[in-house]
Amino acid sequence: MLRLTKIEDGEHWSSISDLMAGLMMIFLLIAIAYMHNIAQGQQKIKKIAVTYHEAQVALYEKLNEEFKEDLPKWQAIIDKETLSIQFFEPDILFQTGKADVTPKFKDILDNFFPRYLNIIFSDEFKDTIAEVRIEGHTSSEWSTGTSSPDEAYFNNMQLSQERTRSVLVYCYSITQKNNYKNLMQQHVTANGLSSSKLVYNDDGTEDKARSRRVEFRTRTNAENRIVQILDELKND
Repeated sequence: MLRLTKIEDGEHWSSISDLMAGLMMIFLLIAIAYMHNIAQGQQKIKKIAVTYHEAQVALYEKLNEEFKEDLPKWQAIIDKETLSIQFFEPDILFQTGKADVTPKFKDILDNFFPRYLNIIFSDEFKDTIAEVRIEGHTSSEWSTGTSSPDEAYFNNMQLSQERTRSVLVYCYSITQKNNYKNLMQQHVTANGLSSSKLVYNDDGTEDKARSRRVEFRTRTNAENRIVQILDELKND
């Protein structure tokens, strides 16, 4: 009887050991599959990052080649990192405290904007574009009637929003002559940012003149694609 009990106990522990070994094998296979999915996801993200970096470099080169002769006379630059074309001369852009686009800036936009859209919405780049942001920026100053920096900030916010809307309306009127109206409605936005992104001198002081600017900034959809891949990995 004692021997039979020992045999039964041995068979019992043997069965448990077999069960544990089986479970460990299942967990190992799950872990391997999970790691494989993670590795695949990382490779996809890396591929997207490389692809969109190459597209960003190519877009910068196209914009620079197209506008390099015009930028000095427009008082403008192209920022390679942000794919932003920045117009800096405030006296050309708007009258002080006003939101209407000046005739000088309209002449620049007549020349610049159709050529800009021809590049941005070309077959080479249009599938990588998430948004074209028309951004209005001000200095931290407000000329008259303000009692605090907070009041100046919100006055400049209203002014910068009105100015970017004026630029967008004028640019939209230019597109009536071509086929970009629908693409503009889908991708081009007006963004007044007040003094939230100031330009600084080398000594750390505010460059008030260059802080007053209008930017045409291109944002790619690389971030959206990466978020989509991460969501897919979560659901797997």
